[in-house]
Amino acid sequence: MAQQDDEEREFDLRWADRAEHKEPSARARMLAARWKENPPRPVPFRGDPGPSAPRRSSWLSTTIVLGAVAAVILLLGYVRFRAPY
Repeated sequence: MAQQDDEEREFDLRWADRAEHKEPSARARMLAARWKENPPRPVPFRGDPGPSAPRRSSWLSTTIVLGAVAAVILLLGYVRFRAPY
């Protein structure tokens, strides 16, 4: 019986969109009440960037990474060379 009711029921969003009065959401009502007494200050689209640390050059970063890789390769080679068979 419940399946028959569900099949006959039609959820038509166009009917809901044509409603004359739409109640605002709870959040919209809360913000409207809050802003009546204390309206928000204007906020820029993007905030000012904060102070940032000076960037390292890409060559320095590349040198550090390649040096670390070379050190690991040399360390593994030395360990393998020193290990008894």
